[in-house]
Amino acid sequence: MSDDAQKQNVKRRDFIAAGAVTAAATTMTPAVKATAEDEKLVVAVMGMSRGRSLADTFAKHSDCVIKYVCDVDKNRAERAAEELEGKVGYRPQAITTWETFVEDDEVDIVACAAPNHWHAPTTIVAAEAGKHVYVEKPCCQNPWEGEMQIAAARKNKVCVQIGTQRRSAPTYREGIEFIHGGGIGKVHSARCVYFSARASIGSGKPAEVPEHLDYERWQGPIPRREYIDNLVHYNWHWRWFYGNGELGNNGIHSLDIARWALQVEFPMTVSSTGGRYYFDDDQETPDTHIVSFEFENESQITWQGSSCNRNGSGFVKVFGENGMVEFLGGGGYVVYDRGNKEVKRAPGGQGQPEHVDNLIKAIRNNDPESLHAEIEIGHRSTLLCHLGNISQRVGRMLACDTSNGHILNDEEAMALWQREYHGDWKQRLTIS
Repeated sequence: MSDDAQKQNVKRRDFIAAGAVTAAATTMTPAVKATAEDEKLVVAVMGMSRGRSLADTFAKHSDCVIKYVCDVDKNRAERAAEELEGKVGYRPQAITTWETFVEDDEVDIVACAAPNHWHAPTTIVAAEAGKHVYVEKPCCQNPWEGEMQIAAARKNKVCVQIGTQRRSAPTYREGIEFIHGGGIGKVHSARCVYFSARASIGSGKPAEVPEHLDYERWQGPIPRREYIDNLVHYNWHWRWFYGNGELGNNGIHSLDIARWALQVEFPMTVSSTGGRYYFDDDQETPDTHIVSFEFENESQITWQGSSCNRNGSGFVKVFGENGMVEFLGGGGYVVYDRGNKEVKRAPGGQGQPEHVDNLIKAIRNNDPESLHAEIEIGHRSTLLCHLGNISQRVGRMLACDTSNGHILNDEEAMALWQREYHGDWKQRLTIS
C-alpha cells in the first residue's frame, strides 16, 4: 500500500476563536499582534540548535507568529530570541520550561527539535493538549513511541508532520513522480549512503552541571544518569541510551526517500553489519555501518554510513530495469539511462520552507491527508532506522511482520522495541 493510501482521514482541532487570538497579542510586542483578520497561527519551537532554523522558517511564513523559543539552556534560548528579533522584527519569549507552551491555549503549533528522547514525548503531550506538531527526525527514540505518536494524532485529531523535509521539495516530488510513472521501468532496489568526518568525542567525566543548563529538564522522560562533560549538547547522538546513531540521525532522510520511491512499507528481513572502527572513545553507535532491508515485492534497500571518513559521495540511487534516478543530498535529481548516460538533471532545494507551508495548509484546510510526511509515514521510515540498529545491537538478522514491522521470534530483539521511563512518563505516553 502506498503512503498516500495509508493516510488516515483525521480532522484537526478547531482553531482558537478570534477573540482568543486577539488576546494573545496582549502578551507580545505590537509588531506580532495576531488579529482576528489575519488569524496567524501561534508557534512554539523547542530545542535551539536545529530549532533555530525551524523558528526562522516558521517566523518568515506569512501565516505564523513565533510566541516561544524554548531550550533547557537559557543562553541558547536567549540567543535564539535575539536572532529572530533581528530577522523578523519582534522578539519571542525565551523560555526553559516546555510546560509553558503546552499549557498555553494560544499556541497552535509546537515544533520539536530537542534531543531524540524528547521527540515522541513532546508530540504526545502537545497533541493531548490539542496542538498540531512539527517533530524533527527521527520522529521517536524507539519504535513503541512511534506507535504512540500515531495513536495520539488520531485520538486528538491533530496534524503531526515529521521533519523529513525533502518530501516537500518540488524537484524531489517531481523525481518520485517520474519513477512512479514508469520513467525507469520497474524499480527493484535503492542504495542510500552517508559520509561524514566526525572526530572522537573522547572519554567524558562526571562534572558539575553548568549554571545555564537545566539538566533535570534535559533528561525529562528518561531514567536519570549523572551529568557527563562530553554529552550535552550533541554527543548524546552516539549513546544508545539517548540517541540512534548516524542511522537515526542522518540515515532517516535517505531511507525515507528510498522507501517512498520503491513504494514499500514494512520489511521482511533486516540485517546489519559494522561497528566502531575509528576511535576508542565513549561512542557506542557504529561509525561504519551497512544495513540491508528486504521487502515483499522483490525489492531491497541498503544504507551505508561512514561517520568518520568523508571519502565518498551520494545520497539515494534508485535502480530500475531501464535506468537509475539519483537524488542529490543538497536537492534535485539526475536521471541516467541503462547505459549510465546522464539524460536529465533537475536542480532544487531540500524543501524546508515548502514542508512548513505544507503543514500550515493542512491545518488551514482541515486536511491531514495532505501532509507530505504525516506521522504514520514518518514512523514507517523511522522504523527502518530502529530495526537496523536493533539488528546491529543483537548481532543477527531480524525477521519482521510485514503488517506492522514487529520483530518475529526474537524476544531479545523485541525487548528493544521500547525503553524504560522516569516517573510516570510511561503512563503519560501510553495512548489507548
